[in-house]
Amino acid sequence: MRADRLLTLLLLLQNRGRMTAPQLAAELEVSVRTVYRDVEALGASGVPVRTERGPRGGFRLVEGYRTRLTGLTDAEAGSLVLAGLPGPAGELGLGAVLASAQLKVEAALPEGLAEQARRVRERFHLDAPAWFRDADPVPYLAAVARAVWERRVLRTRYARWRGEVRREVRPLGLVLKGGIWYLIALADDAVRTYRVSRFSEVEETGEEFVRPAGFDLAAYWTESSRRLEAALRQGTARLRLSPRGRKLLPMQFGAAGARAVARAGPPDADGWVEVELPVESEAVATGDLLRLGVEAEVLGPPGLRRAVAEAVAVLAGRYEAGPREADRYEADPHEADRYEADRYEQDRKFPRNSPPGTC
Repeated sequence: MRADRLLTLLLLLQNRGRMTAPQLAAELEVSVRTVYRDVEALGASGVPVRTERGPRGGFRLVEGYRTRLTGLTDAEAGSLVLAGLPGPAGELGLGAVLASAQLKVEAALPEGLAEQARRVRERFHLDAPAWFRDADPVPYLAAVARAVWERRVLRTRYARWRGEVRREVRPLGLVLKGGIWYLIALADDAVRTYRVSRFSEVEETGEEFVRPAGFDLAAYWTESSRRLEAALRQGTARLRLSPRGRKLLPMQFGAAGARAVARAGPPDADGWVEVELPVESEAVATGDLLRLGVEAEVLGPPGLRRAVAEAVAVLAGRYEAGPREADRYEADPHEADRYEADRYEQDRKFPRNSPPGTC
Protein backbone atom coordinates (compact mmCIF):
# COMPACT_ATOMS: atom_id res chain seq x y z
CA MET A 1 0.00 0.00 0.00
CA ARG A 2 2.84 2.43 0.79
CA ALA A 3 4.38 1.85 -2.65
CA ASP A 4 1.07 2.82 -4.28
CA ARG A 5 0.91 5.92 -2.10
CA LEU A 6 4.44 6.96 -2.98
CA LEU A 7 3.67 6.62 -6.69
CA THR A 8 0.50 8.67 -6.24
CA LEU A 9 2.48 11.33 -4.37
CA LEU A 10 5.06 11.44 -7.16
CA LEU A 11 2.34 11.76 -9.84
CA LEU A 12 0.58 14.52 -7.91
CA LEU A 13 3.77 16.58 -7.82
CA GLN A 14 4.46 15.87 -11.48
CA ASN A 15 0.95 16.77 -12.68
CA ARG A 16 0.13 19.69 -10.39
CA GLY A 17 3.47 21.24 -9.59
CA ARG A 18 4.11 22.75 -6.16
CA MET A 19 1.83 21.39 -3.41
CA THR A 20 1.83 21.96 0.33
CA ALA A 21 1.94 19.17 2.91
CA PRO A 22 -1.70 19.74 3.97
CA GLN A 23 -2.81 19.61 0.32
CA LEU A 24 -0.97 16.35 -0.22
CA ALA A 25 -2.31 14.93 3.04
CA ALA A 26 -5.88 15.70 1.90
CA GLU A 27 -5.32 14.05 -1.49
CA LEU A 28 -3.67 10.96 -0.02
CA GLU A 29 -6.00 10.78 3.01
CA VAL A 30 -3.08 10.56 5.43
CA SER A 31 -1.61 12.81 8.12
CA VAL A 32 0.80 15.66 7.40
CA ARG A 33 3.53 13.78 9.29
CA THR A 34 3.05 10.82 6.93
CA VAL A 35 3.47 13.16 3.97
CA TYR A 36 6.82 14.36 5.30
CA ARG A 37 7.96 10.76 5.78
CA ASP A 38 6.85 9.83 2.26
CA VAL A 39 8.65 12.82 0.73
CA GLU A 40 11.83 11.75 2.53
CA ALA A 41 11.37 8.23 1.16
CA LEU A 42 11.01 9.58 -2.38
CA GLY A 43 14.19 11.60 -1.96
CA ALA A 44 16.07 8.60 -0.60
CA SER A 45 15.02 6.59 -3.66
CA GLY A 46 16.53 9.14 -6.04
CA VAL A 47 13.48 11.26 -6.91
CA PRO A 48 14.56 14.95 -6.97
CA VAL A 49 11.96 16.52 -4.66
CA ARG A 50 12.66 20.11 -3.59
CA THR A 51 11.29 21.54 -0.35
CA GLU A 52 10.50 25.25 -0.39
CA ARG A 53 9.84 27.02 2.89
CA GLY A 54 7.69 30.03 3.67
CA PRO A 55 4.00 30.91 3.13
CA ARG A 56 4.28 30.10 -0.59
CA GLY A 57 6.40 27.04 0.01
CA GLY A 58 5.71 23.35 -0.41
CA PHE A 59 7.12 20.42 -2.33
CA ARG A 60 7.87 20.25 -6.04
CA LEU A 61 9.92 18.19 -8.44
CA VAL A 62 13.10 19.57 -9.97
CA GLU A 63 12.34 21.33 -13.27
CA GLY A 64 12.27 18.89 -16.19
CA TYR A 65 11.96 15.70 -14.14
CA ARG A 66 9.21 13.31 -15.30
CA THR A 67 8.56 9.71 -14.38
CA ARG A 68 7.20 7.10 -16.78
CA LEU A 69 6.14 4.67 -14.04
CA THR A 70 2.51 5.11 -15.03
CA GLY A 71 1.28 1.61 -15.92
CA LEU A 72 -2.44 1.17 -15.27
CA THR A 73 -3.77 -1.77 -13.29
CA ASP A 74 -6.76 -3.68 -14.68
CA ALA A 75 -9.09 -1.96 -12.20
CA GLU A 76 -7.74 1.49 -13.09
CA ALA A 77 -8.11 0.88 -16.81
CA GLY A 78 -11.69 -0.30 -16.31
CA SER A 79 -12.57 2.74 -14.22
CA LEU A 80 -11.57 5.26 -16.92
CA VAL A 81 -14.96 4.94 -18.64
CA LEU A 82 -16.35 6.77 -15.57
CA ALA A 83 -13.80 9.58 -15.78
CA GLY A 84 -16.52 12.20 -16.16
CA LEU A 85 -18.67 10.78 -13.37
CA PRO A 86 -16.73 10.94 -10.09
CA GLY A 87 -19.91 10.68 -8.00
CA PRO A 88 -21.19 7.48 -9.61
CA ALA A 89 -17.65 6.07 -9.63
CA GLY A 90 -17.54 6.57 -5.86
CA GLU A 91 -20.93 4.84 -5.47
CA LEU A 92 -19.54 1.87 -7.39
CA GLY A 93 -16.57 1.70 -5.03
CA LEU A 94 -14.16 2.94 -7.71
CA GLY A 95 -13.52 6.48 -6.50
CA ALA A 96 -9.92 5.99 -5.36
CA VAL A 97 -9.14 3.69 -8.29
CA LEU A 98 -10.45 6.27 -10.77
CA ALA A 99 -8.44 9.08 -9.17
CA SER A 100 -5.29 6.98 -9.41
CA ALA A 101 -6.01 6.09 -13.05
CA GLN A 102 -6.56 9.72 -13.99
CA LEU A 103 -3.27 10.74 -12.40
CA LYS A 104 -1.40 8.06 -14.36
CA VAL A 105 -3.01 8.95 -17.67
CA GLU A 106 -2.30 12.64 -17.14
CA ALA A 107 1.31 11.90 -16.24
CA ALA A 108 1.78 9.90 -19.44
CA LEU A 109 0.44 12.67 -21.70
CA PRO A 110 2.78 15.10 -23.46
CA GLU A 111 2.93 18.42 -21.67
CA GLY A 112 0.58 20.23 -24.06
CA LEU A 113 -2.11 17.54 -23.94
CA ALA A 114 -1.77 17.19 -20.18
CA GLU A 115 -2.44 20.91 -19.77
CA GLN A 116 -5.46 20.68 -22.08
CA ALA A 117 -6.84 17.74 -20.07
CA ARG A 118 -6.48 19.77 -16.87
CA ARG A 119 -8.35 22.70 -18.45
CA VAL A 120 -11.21 20.45 -19.53
CA ARG A 121 -11.50 19.02 -16.02
CA GLU A 122 -11.51 22.52 -14.53
CA ARG A 123 -14.19 23.84 -16.90
CA PHE A 124 -16.66 20.97 -17.40
CA HIS A 125 -18.52 18.90 -14.82
CA LEU A 126 -21.30 16.34 -15.30
CA ASP A 127 -23.91 16.05 -12.54
CA ALA A 128 -26.24 13.16 -13.40
CA PRO A 129 -29.08 13.35 -10.81
CA ALA A 130 -32.14 15.49 -11.49
CA TRP A 131 -32.90 18.66 -9.52
CA PHE A 132 -34.88 18.66 -6.29
CA ARG A 133 -34.65 14.97 -5.54
CA ASP A 134 -32.42 13.00 -3.26
CA ALA A 135 -30.47 10.13 -4.74
CA ASP A 136 -31.77 6.66 -4.04
CA PRO A 137 -30.01 4.88 -1.17
CA VAL A 138 -28.03 2.07 -2.81
CA PRO A 139 -26.26 0.11 -0.06
CA TYR A 140 -25.76 -2.90 -2.33
CA LEU A 141 -24.52 -1.06 -5.41
CA ALA A 142 -20.85 -1.90 -4.88
CA ALA A 143 -21.66 -5.59 -4.37
CA VAL A 144 -23.83 -5.62 -7.48
CA ALA A 145 -21.11 -3.88 -9.49
CA ARG A 146 -18.55 -6.44 -8.33
CA ALA A 147 -20.85 -9.22 -9.48
CA VAL A 148 -21.23 -7.54 -12.86
CA TRP A 149 -17.45 -7.33 -13.27
CA GLU A 150 -16.81 -10.89 -12.12
CA ARG A 151 -19.89 -12.57 -13.68
CA ARG A 152 -21.12 -13.86 -10.31
CA VAL A 153 -24.63 -15.15 -9.66
CA LEU A 154 -26.44 -13.21 -6.93
CA ARG A 155 -29.13 -14.37 -4.54
CA THR A 156 -31.39 -11.40 -3.88
CA ARG A 157 -34.52 -10.17 -2.16
CA TYR A 158 -36.30 -7.46 -4.12
CA ALA A 159 -39.30 -5.22 -3.42
CA ARG A 160 -41.78 -5.39 -6.28
CA TRP A 161 -45.00 -3.41 -6.35
CA ARG A 162 -46.91 -6.59 -5.48
CA GLY A 163 -44.57 -7.55 -2.66
CA GLU A 164 -41.07 -8.89 -2.05
CA VAL A 165 -39.59 -11.72 -4.09
CA ARG A 166 -36.45 -13.82 -3.75
CA ARG A 167 -34.60 -14.50 -6.94
CA GLU A 168 -31.23 -15.59 -8.29
CA VAL A 169 -29.98 -13.20 -10.95
CA ARG A 170 -27.06 -13.13 -13.37
CA PRO A 171 -25.92 -9.50 -13.59
CA LEU A 172 -25.23 -8.26 -17.12
CA GLY A 173 -24.77 -4.53 -16.59
CA LEU A 174 -25.60 -1.36 -14.68
CA VAL A 175 -27.32 1.74 -16.04
CA LEU A 176 -27.43 5.19 -14.43
CA LYS A 177 -30.55 7.07 -15.58
CA GLY A 178 -31.52 10.43 -14.10
CA GLY A 179 -29.52 9.70 -10.95
CA ILE A 180 -31.16 6.27 -10.49
CA TRP A 181 -29.17 3.03 -10.78
CA TYR A 182 -30.67 0.03 -12.60
CA LEU A 183 -29.35 -3.53 -12.83
CA ILE A 184 -29.90 -5.43 -16.05
CA ALA A 185 -29.79 -9.14 -15.29
CA LEU A 186 -30.82 -12.58 -16.46
CA ALA A 187 -33.50 -14.14 -14.26
CA ASP A 188 -35.73 -17.09 -15.14
CA ASP A 189 -34.22 -17.17 -18.64
CA ALA A 190 -35.30 -13.60 -19.38
CA VAL A 191 -33.46 -10.28 -19.32
CA ARG A 192 -35.03 -8.09 -16.64
CA THR A 193 -34.48 -4.63 -15.19
CA TYR A 194 -34.16 -4.01 -11.44
CA ARG A 195 -33.98 -0.72 -9.58
CA VAL A 196 -30.91 -1.19 -7.38
CA SER A 197 -32.36 0.76 -4.44
CA ARG A 198 -35.12 -1.83 -4.09
CA PHE A 199 -32.78 -4.68 -3.21
CA SER A 200 -33.09 -5.46 0.50
CA GLU A 201 -30.68 -8.42 0.38
CA VAL A 202 -27.80 -9.25 -1.98
CA GLU A 203 -25.58 -12.29 -1.50
CA GLU A 204 -22.99 -13.89 -3.76
CA THR A 205 -23.59 -17.57 -4.42
CA GLY A 206 -19.99 -18.23 -5.49
CA GLU A 207 -21.25 -19.48 -8.85
CA GLU A 208 -19.97 -17.95 -12.08
CA PHE A 209 -22.07 -17.69 -15.23
CA VAL A 210 -21.40 -17.29 -18.93
CA ARG A 211 -22.46 -13.94 -20.32
CA PRO A 212 -24.87 -14.33 -23.29
CA ALA A 213 -23.01 -13.98 -26.57
CA GLY A 214 -23.87 -10.79 -28.39
CA PHE A 215 -25.73 -9.10 -25.53
CA ASP A 216 -25.52 -5.32 -26.07
CA LEU A 217 -26.33 -3.35 -22.92
CA ALA A 218 -26.81 -0.01 -24.72
CA ALA A 219 -29.07 -1.54 -27.37
CA TYR A 220 -31.16 -3.31 -24.73
CA TRP A 221 -31.60 -0.09 -22.75
CA THR A 222 -32.55 1.93 -25.85
CA GLU A 223 -35.23 -0.56 -26.84
CA SER A 224 -36.43 -0.89 -23.27
CA SER A 225 -36.78 2.88 -22.98
CA ARG A 226 -38.72 2.99 -26.23
CA ARG A 227 -41.13 0.35 -24.95
CA LEU A 228 -41.54 2.28 -21.70
CA GLU A 229 -42.58 5.42 -23.52
CA ALA A 230 -44.99 3.46 -25.71
CA ALA A 231 -46.50 1.73 -22.65
CA LEU A 232 -46.93 4.96 -20.71
CA ARG A 233 -48.39 7.07 -23.52
CA GLN A 234 -51.94 5.72 -23.59
CA GLY A 235 -53.72 8.63 -25.25
CA THR A 236 -53.60 12.22 -26.47
CA ALA A 237 -54.98 15.21 -24.61
CA ARG A 238 -56.21 18.30 -26.44
CA LEU A 239 -55.37 21.39 -24.42
CA ARG A 240 -55.90 25.13 -24.60
CA LEU A 241 -52.93 27.04 -23.19
CA SER A 242 -52.43 30.62 -22.08
CA PRO A 243 -49.19 32.41 -23.04
CA ARG A 244 -47.76 31.42 -19.66
CA GLY A 245 -49.07 27.88 -20.09
CA ARG A 246 -47.05 27.59 -23.30
CA LYS A 247 -43.91 28.25 -21.21
CA LEU A 248 -44.97 25.86 -18.46
CA LEU A 249 -45.75 22.88 -20.68
CA PRO A 250 -42.12 22.06 -21.65
CA MET A 251 -41.07 22.56 -18.01
CA GLN A 252 -43.68 20.10 -16.76
CA PHE A 253 -43.69 17.58 -19.61
CA GLY A 254 -40.17 17.80 -21.02
CA ALA A 255 -39.56 16.99 -24.68
CA ALA A 256 -43.18 15.93 -25.25
CA GLY A 257 -44.36 19.30 -23.98
CA ALA A 258 -41.86 21.16 -26.14
CA ARG A 259 -42.97 19.26 -29.25
CA ALA A 260 -46.61 19.99 -28.46
CA VAL A 261 -45.94 23.73 -28.17
CA ALA A 262 -43.91 23.74 -31.39
CA ARG A 263 -46.90 22.21 -33.24
CA ALA A 264 -49.49 24.50 -31.63
CA GLY A 265 -52.19 26.13 -33.70
CA PRO A 266 -52.41 29.89 -34.19
CA PRO A 267 -53.15 31.98 -31.06
CA ASP A 268 -56.62 33.43 -30.54
CA ALA A 269 -57.37 37.05 -29.67
CA ASP A 270 -56.25 36.46 -26.05
CA GLY A 271 -53.03 34.70 -27.04
CA TRP A 272 -54.27 31.19 -26.13
CA VAL A 273 -53.34 28.26 -28.39
CA GLU A 274 -54.54 24.68 -28.82
CA VAL A 275 -52.05 21.79 -28.57
CA GLU A 276 -52.11 18.01 -28.55
CA LEU A 277 -50.09 16.29 -25.82
CA PRO A 278 -49.40 12.55 -25.37
CA VAL A 279 -50.55 11.48 -21.88
CA GLU A 280 -50.63 8.43 -19.64
CA SER A 281 -53.77 6.84 -18.21
CA GLU A 282 -56.69 9.11 -17.41
CA ALA A 283 -56.01 9.08 -13.66
CA VAL A 284 -52.31 9.86 -14.08
CA ALA A 285 -52.96 12.49 -16.74
CA THR A 286 -55.46 14.22 -14.45
CA GLY A 287 -52.83 14.80 -11.77
CA ASP A 288 -50.20 15.78 -14.32
CA LEU A 289 -52.39 18.36 -16.05
CA LEU A 290 -53.51 19.91 -12.78
CA ARG A 291 -49.92 21.08 -12.34
CA LEU A 292 -50.59 23.62 -15.09
CA GLY A 293 -53.16 25.28 -12.85
CA VAL A 294 -55.27 28.04 -14.40
CA GLU A 295 -52.93 28.33 -17.40
CA ALA A 296 -54.55 25.39 -19.22
CA GLU A 297 -57.96 24.05 -20.16
CA VAL A 298 -58.52 20.42 -21.12
CA LEU A 299 -60.68 20.28 -24.25
CA GLY A 300 -60.64 16.54 -24.74
CA PRO A 301 -61.04 13.62 -24.68
CA PRO A 302 -64.38 14.05 -22.86
CA GLY A 303 -63.47 11.56 -20.13
CA LEU A 304 -60.25 13.36 -19.29
CA ARG A 305 -61.97 16.75 -19.31
CA ARG A 306 -64.62 15.38 -16.96
CA ALA A 307 -61.99 13.85 -14.65
CA VAL A 308 -60.10 17.14 -14.40
CA ALA A 309 -63.35 19.04 -13.75
CA GLU A 310 -64.26 16.60 -10.95
CA ALA A 311 -60.83 16.97 -9.38
CA VAL A 312 -61.08 20.75 -9.55
CA ALA A 313 -64.53 20.60 -7.94
CA VAL A 314 -63.16 18.48 -5.09
CA LEU A 315 -60.34 20.99 -4.54
CA ALA A 316 -62.71 23.94 -4.70
CA GLY A 317 -65.03 22.38 -2.15
CA ARG A 318 -62.16 21.58 0.15
CA TYR A 319 -60.82 25.14 0.12
CA GLU A 320 -64.23 26.79 0.27
CA ALA A 321 -65.01 24.84 3.42
CA GLY A 322 -62.39 26.77 5.39
CA PRO A 323 -59.57 25.37 7.55
CA ARG A 324 -61.76 24.14 10.42
CA GLU A 325 -64.43 22.57 8.27
CA ALA A 326 -61.94 21.12 5.83
CA ASP A 327 -61.15 18.24 8.17
CA ARG A 328 -64.81 17.23 8.04
CA TYR A 329 -65.20 17.80 4.32
CA GLU A 330 -65.50 14.56 2.36
CA ALA A 331 -65.14 14.46 -1.40
CA ASP A 332 -66.72 11.78 -3.53
CA PRO A 333 -64.94 8.72 -2.06
CA HIS A 334 -65.39 6.70 -5.22
CA GLU A 335 -63.60 9.24 -7.42
CA ALA A 336 -60.87 9.94 -4.89
CA ASP A 337 -60.18 6.25 -4.27
CA ARG A 338 -60.22 5.47 -7.98
CA TYR A 339 -57.69 8.18 -8.72
CA GLU A 340 -55.35 7.25 -5.88
CA ALA A 341 -55.47 3.54 -6.68
CA ASP A 342 -54.85 4.09 -10.37
CA ARG A 343 -51.98 6.50 -9.74
CA TYR A 344 -50.42 4.17 -7.20
CA GLU A 345 -50.64 1.23 -9.57
CA GLN A 346 -49.11 3.23 -12.43
CA ASP A 347 -46.22 4.43 -10.28
CA ARG A 348 -45.52 0.96 -8.94
CA LYS A 349 -45.69 -0.66 -12.34
CA PHE A 350 -43.76 2.02 -14.18
CA PRO A 351 -41.63 4.14 -11.82
CA ARG A 352 -40.49 7.35 -13.48
CA ASN A 353 -37.39 6.72 -15.60
CA SER A 354 -37.89 2.95 -15.27
CA PRO A 355 -38.06 0.80 -18.39
CA PRO A 356 -40.92 -1.68 -18.85
CA GLY A 357 -39.96 -5.03 -17.41
CA THR A 358 -38.69 -3.41 -14.20
CA CYS A 359 -39.37 -6.08 -11.63
